Amino acid sequence: MTQGPVLIDLEDGSAPVSVADAPPVPDAPSGPERPTGQAMQMAARAASRRPSRLARWFWGLAGAVVGAMASVAAWDFATGLVDRAPVLGWAVAGLIVALLLVLLLIALREMAAIFRLGRIDSLHQAADRALAERDLAQARAVTDRLLAFYAGREDTRWGRERFRDRAGEQFDAEALLELAEDDILAPLDQAAAREVEAAARQVATVTALVPLALADVATALAANLRMIRRIAEIYGGRSGLIGGWRLTRAVFTHLIATGAVVVGDDLLEPVLGGSLLSKLSRRFGEGLVNGALSARVGVAAMEVCRPLPFTRNHRPSVRGIVRRALTGLFGARDGG
Repeated sequence: MTQGPVLIDLEDGSAPVSVADAPPVPDAPSGPERPTGQAMQMAARAASRRPSRLARWFWGLAGAVVGAMASVAAWDFATGLVDRAPVLGWAVAGLIVALLLVLLLIALREMAAIFRLGRIDSLHQAADRALAERDLAQARAVTDRLLAFYAGREDTRWGRERFRDRAGEQFDAEALLELAEDDILAPLDQAAAREVEAAARQVATVTALVPLALADVATALAANLRMIRRIAEIYGGRSGLIGGWRLTRAVFTHLIATGAVVVGDDLLEPVLGGSLLSKLSRRFGEGLVNGALSARVGVAAMEVCRPLPFTRNHRPSVRGIVRRALTGLFGARDGG
């Protein structure tokens, strides 16, 4: 048995290799090993995907045919039952009429929800024009419409009264709209931000702790749909099923068009600090990234659902929301 170190001479006379010449070891995994927020990106693509015209025609015609068949079958069933058992037949006919009335009420509710979303969008555009043209008269017209829009909201009563007392002192369009933000919309902004933080925490937790395939995608999509609907309700949108889905698709389409569904280390640095993703397991890293992307979706939803555009002093910070929502969630803060 050989004892002691084994020395191998370099016979070609080449210079010894220096450790400094070795290639550097990468600080963080790259490529497919690096958390990318895949669940949120898949959910965003699913929500923003617009069906083709052929698919819309197919589903429209299929719905019409199925509805006609169901109506005829219900009518034949009710009339046949009336002939066999009049009392029971008329009772079933009454239930069918009641069902039709409920469907009519649902349709009217959907139309009202779409109308309210349209009012918010109209207010938003009018405020944009007033700010762009620096037109005080337009700004006062916008704030009058805003006061009328929130006239039935008890949670804005104090702010509306305070705004009326101070609005006459403003002689600049931007200052007037900033005052409306401070007095009327600030409590609503805080409530919407809390909804965003809650959704971000939920998506991050489920992604990190549930290893089931596609469970994180389903959770991310459901949490973001619920978050967008709640934000719309906070700002007075009261989105229904159809209006809520259109609103969600608009938010995700905007995020994909601007490339905001890609997250970088700078967004999560307030949470973890330093070289963050290299110190996390892949599941926890994916959880934090998906939570951060959910926060970005929430801020975009606030911008879409809010009746006034954010001025420079009131725009929410995505990094601030991410820090409040995700700091210490998995005990992953970098200890230096």
